[in-house]
Amino acid sequence: MKIRRREVVAALPTAFFLTAALPEFSMATEEQAGGLPSAVYPFESLPVHESPHATTRAILKGKLATGEAVEVHETTLPAGGAPHPPHHHVHTEMWLVREGTVEISIEGKAHRIGAGSLAMVRSNEEHGITNPTDKPANYFVVAIGPGAAK
Repeated sequence: MKIRRREVVAALPTAFFLTAALPEFSMATEEQAGGLPSAVYPFESLPVHESPHATTRAILKGKLATGEAVEVHETTLPAGGAPHPPHHHVHTEMWLVREGTVEISIEGKAHRIGAGSLAMVRSNEEHGITNPTDKPANYFVVAIGPGAAK
C-alpha cells in the first residue's frame, strides 16, 4: 500500500495531538534513546535528604542505554536504625557497605556484612536492612529493573 503526501499531511494534526497528550507516543528523547549520559557524581555535590530514620544522598536515576531503569543513592543509617520495615518489589537491589556494619534480611534470613561487602536481593524477595551496632553505617544502594527509577 502506497501512502500519498496528502494522507501524510492529513495525519499530522493527529500525530501532533498524540505526542502532546500522550507522551508515550512521542519520539524518544535523547536520554531515552541513549540512556543516562556518562557522568561523574562528586560526593560533596550530592543533594542530602534527612529523615528521622536515615540520611540519604541521591546519586542518579533514569534508564540505561539497554533500557533498564536504575537508581543509585548513598545512605547513612544511625546506630540501631532501619530506614523502613522489610518489604519486596519488582526491581533487583544491591547494597555496597562503605563504612560500618549492617544486617540484611533476605526472605527472613539475617546476614551481617561490613565495609567492602555487597548484598543483593532478587526481584520480589522480601528484604530489609538494619544497623545492629552502636555506630553509624554508610552504604550505597543500586536498584535495577522495573520501578527502580520512580
